[in-house]
Amino acid sequence: MKKNGFTLIELIVVMAIIALLVSIVAPRYGRTVDKAREASLRTSLNVMRDAIDKYQGDKGRYPDSLDELVQRGYIRQIPEDPITGQKDSWQMLPPPPNSAVQGGMADVRSGAMGRGQNGTDYSTW
Repeated sequence: MKKNGFTLIELIVVMAIIALLVSIVAPRYGRTVDKAREASLRTSLNVMRDAIDKYQGDKGRYPDSLDELVQRGYIRQIPEDPITGQKDSWQMLPPPPNSAVQGGMADVRSGAMGRGQNGTDYSTW
């Protein structure tokens, strides 16, 4: 009489194969997610820096905050920092002391701690 079903050994072998495949894929998935976050951070920084430059070109001074860029229509909203997951972690950098152009912020950087996959700190991007 033949019984249908799987033996315990067959189930253990299948589970071991699945575990092996997951252990190969999981690190690659993590790196892919980190790459996507870093690409999003670079894009957000480029968009905000472009808006700051356009504001300075139009008004003759730098904006006082990111909120001012939103209020004046240079950006729709303050983007979320993809590394910190917050909108209020951006670091505003003032213009150089010897700059003829006035205003509160001439550049913006991420407030995230840590380093990117290229080895540089997020706060220097």
